[in-house]
Amino acid sequence: MIPRELIDTVHVPGGGEMRLVRRGTDWFIMLGREELMSSRMSGSEEALGTMACDRVGADARVLIGGYGMGFTLRAVLGRLGPGAQVTVAELVPAVIAWAKGPMAEFAAGCLDDPRVRVVEDDVGAVIAGGAGAWDAILLDVDNGPDGLTRKGNDRLYSPAGLATARAALRPGGVLAVWSAAADPAFAKALGRAGFDVDEVVVRARASGKGARHVIWFGRR
Repeated sequence: MIPRELIDTVHVPGGGEMRLVRRGTDWFIMLGREELMSSRMSGSEEALGTMACDRVGADARVLIGGYGMGFTLRAVLGRLGPGAQVTVAELVPAVIAWAKGPMAEFAAGCLDDPRVRVVEDDVGAVIAGGAGAWDAILLDVDNGPDGLTRKGNDRLYSPAGLATARAALRPGGVLAVWSAAADPAFAKALGRAGFDVDEVVVRARASGKGARHVIWFGRR
């Protein structure tokens, strides 16, 4: 069995310890012992990007919360046209450094795309920064609608947080939230916040295999 190799460790502001780990050709980003993402499973993160873009059009203004390994960003760029604008809010600067360094092959140049702007900030603060600013807001900062990465993220999924996200969307805009598992209570909370909710189950792997993940699309 190929052993895991710890490449880097960084503290998450207001949260725990994030680690970049490699095993052979596979990469993992972990929070403590919890696996947040893996290079072996990109299908549902890509679906988050493509399905959101299909709901808002090719010239959209898109906010992505959490860069991760760049799967969602690359999927978004592949769907959007030259007039689109994509902002990536990433709280942990090391994640972007990893993308430009040891995991540059996965970034595949997406961070250099002229449509892309990276903001090293809490996505919640970016959402609160402008009413009617976005056609789509994509959230993949935890493993579901709770503050796994940092407790401060809980407010993103609270009634107040959902109201703020809805206000930040243009009419007809979409809030998309990725989750590793179903959460009926959160789906109901989206509805109570005034969204028209579409819950989609997708496979973890691009091949259509692997665990079943959930994406909620809430349209304003």
